[in-house]
Amino acid sequence: MFDFSKVLAATPNGVLTTCDGDALRSRVFQFLFAEDKKVFFCTSKEKDVYKQLTADPKVAFCAYPADFTPVVSISGQAVFVDDLKIKTRALDENPMIKDIYKTPDNPVFAIFYIDAKEVKTFSFTEGPKTYTF
Repeated sequence: MFDFSKVLAATPNGVLTTCDGDALRSRVFQFLFAEDKKVFFCTSKEKDVYKQLTADPKVAFCAYPADFTPVVSISGQAVFVDDLKIKTRALDENPMIKDIYKTPDNPVFAIFYIDAKEVKTFSFTEGPKTYTF
Protein backbone atom coordinates (compact mmCIF):
# COMPACT_ATOMS: atom_id res chain seq x y z
CA MET A 1 0.00 0.00 0.00
CA PHE A 2 1.19 3.52 -0.81
CA ASP A 3 2.41 5.48 2.24
CA PHE A 4 1.27 9.02 1.40
CA SER A 5 2.44 10.32 4.79
CA LYS A 6 6.11 9.90 3.75
CA VAL A 7 5.60 12.15 0.73
CA LEU A 8 3.77 14.72 2.87
CA ALA A 9 6.45 14.63 5.59
CA ALA A 10 9.16 15.24 2.97
CA THR A 11 7.07 17.98 1.31
CA PRO A 12 5.00 19.57 4.09
CA ASN A 13 3.96 22.68 2.17
CA GLY A 14 1.17 22.29 -0.34
CA VAL A 15 -2.02 23.92 -1.50
CA LEU A 16 -5.20 23.72 0.58
CA THR A 17 -8.49 24.50 -1.15
CA THR A 18 -11.72 25.35 0.65
CA CYS A 19 -15.22 26.42 -0.35
CA ASP A 20 -16.26 30.02 0.22
CA GLY A 21 -19.92 30.14 -0.77
CA ASP A 22 -19.93 29.43 -4.50
CA ALA A 23 -16.21 30.16 -4.87
CA LEU A 24 -13.10 28.10 -4.20
CA ARG A 25 -10.21 29.55 -2.22
CA SER A 26 -6.68 28.15 -2.36
CA ARG A 27 -3.68 28.98 -0.27
CA VAL A 28 -0.29 27.54 0.64
CA PHE A 29 -0.66 25.46 3.78
CA GLN A 30 1.56 23.27 5.93
CA PHE A 31 0.91 19.61 6.63
CA LEU A 32 1.67 18.77 10.27
CA PHE A 33 1.59 14.99 10.61
CA ALA A 34 -0.48 11.92 9.82
CA GLU A 35 -1.95 9.28 12.09
CA ASP A 36 -3.37 6.28 10.27
CA LYS A 37 -5.45 7.87 7.48
CA LYS A 38 -5.88 11.23 9.22
CA VAL A 39 -3.86 14.12 7.77
CA PHE A 40 -3.50 16.93 10.34
CA PHE A 41 -3.27 20.70 9.87
CA CYS A 42 -3.76 23.75 12.09
CA THR A 43 -5.11 27.24 11.71
CA SER A 44 -6.35 30.17 13.75
CA LYS A 45 -10.03 30.49 14.56
CA GLU A 46 -9.62 34.12 13.51
CA LYS A 47 -8.72 33.28 9.88
CA ASP A 48 -11.01 33.02 6.87
CA VAL A 49 -9.92 29.42 6.28
CA TYR A 50 -11.38 28.43 9.67
CA LYS A 51 -14.64 30.21 8.90
CA GLN A 52 -14.82 28.56 5.48
CA LEU A 53 -14.14 25.06 6.85
CA THR A 54 -16.70 25.38 9.63
CA ALA A 55 -19.32 26.65 7.16
CA ASP A 56 -18.53 23.98 4.53
CA PRO A 57 -16.04 21.27 5.52
CA LYS A 58 -15.22 20.12 1.97
CA VAL A 59 -11.47 20.48 1.52
CA ALA A 60 -8.61 19.36 -0.71
CA PHE A 61 -4.84 19.36 -0.16
CA CYS A 62 -2.21 18.84 -2.83
CA ALA A 63 1.52 18.48 -2.15
CA TYR A 64 4.23 18.11 -4.73
CA PRO A 65 7.91 17.28 -4.29
CA ALA A 66 10.47 19.29 -6.26
CA ASP A 67 10.72 16.48 -8.83
CA PHE A 68 6.91 16.07 -8.92
CA THR A 69 7.26 12.37 -8.09
CA PRO A 70 4.63 11.76 -6.96
CA VAL A 71 2.18 14.59 -6.58
CA VAL A 72 -0.23 13.69 -3.75
CA SER A 73 -3.83 14.91 -3.64
CA ILE A 74 -6.19 14.29 -0.73
CA SER A 75 -9.76 15.49 -0.57
CA GLY A 76 -12.56 14.98 1.90
CA GLN A 77 -14.14 16.60 4.92
CA ALA A 78 -12.28 18.72 7.45
CA VAL A 79 -12.88 17.48 10.99
CA PHE A 80 -11.91 19.81 13.84
CA VAL A 81 -10.60 18.25 17.04
CA ASP A 82 -10.00 19.89 20.40
CA ASP A 83 -7.58 17.30 21.78
CA LEU A 84 -4.77 18.76 23.91
CA LYS A 85 -2.55 15.76 23.18
CA ILE A 86 -2.78 16.37 19.42
CA LYS A 87 -2.33 20.13 19.86
CA THR A 88 0.73 19.53 22.05
CA ARG A 89 2.21 17.23 19.43
CA ALA A 90 1.62 19.86 16.73
CA LEU A 91 3.42 22.50 18.78
CA ASP A 92 6.27 20.20 19.84
CA GLU A 93 6.97 19.06 16.28
CA ASN A 94 6.65 22.51 14.68
CA PRO A 95 8.62 25.28 16.43
CA MET A 96 7.28 27.97 14.07
CA ILE A 97 3.72 27.08 15.03
CA LYS A 98 4.69 27.04 18.70
CA ASP A 99 6.05 30.58 18.26
CA ILE A 100 2.60 31.66 17.06
CA TYR A 101 0.23 29.81 19.41
CA LYS A 102 2.55 29.29 22.42
CA THR A 103 0.39 26.75 24.30
CA PRO A 104 -2.01 23.98 23.28
CA ASP A 105 -4.85 25.63 25.19
CA ASN A 106 -4.64 28.88 23.21
CA PRO A 107 -8.33 29.64 22.44
CA VAL A 108 -7.68 30.57 18.77
CA PHE A 109 -5.51 27.50 18.03
CA ALA A 110 -7.52 25.04 15.92
CA ILE A 111 -6.50 21.58 14.70
CA PHE A 112 -8.28 19.76 11.92
CA TYR A 113 -7.69 16.67 9.86
CA ILE A 114 -8.75 15.27 6.54
CA ASP A 115 -9.75 11.63 6.82
CA ALA A 116 -8.01 10.18 3.76
CA LYS A 117 -10.46 7.68 2.38
CA GLU A 118 -8.95 8.15 -1.07
CA VAL A 119 -5.56 9.52 -2.13
CA LYS A 120 -4.68 10.32 -5.72
CA THR A 121 -1.13 10.53 -7.00
CA PHE A 122 0.51 11.44 -10.26
CA SER A 123 4.02 10.92 -11.54
CA PHE A 124 5.41 11.17 -15.05
CA THR A 125 6.74 7.62 -14.82
CA GLU A 126 3.63 5.93 -13.39
CA GLY A 127 0.83 8.29 -14.43
CA PRO A 128 -2.25 8.79 -12.24
CA LYS A 129 -3.09 6.35 -9.47
CA THR A 130 -5.88 6.19 -6.90
CA TYR A 131 -5.54 4.54 -3.51
CA THR A 132 -8.62 3.75 -1.48
CA PHE A 133 -8.38 3.09 2.25
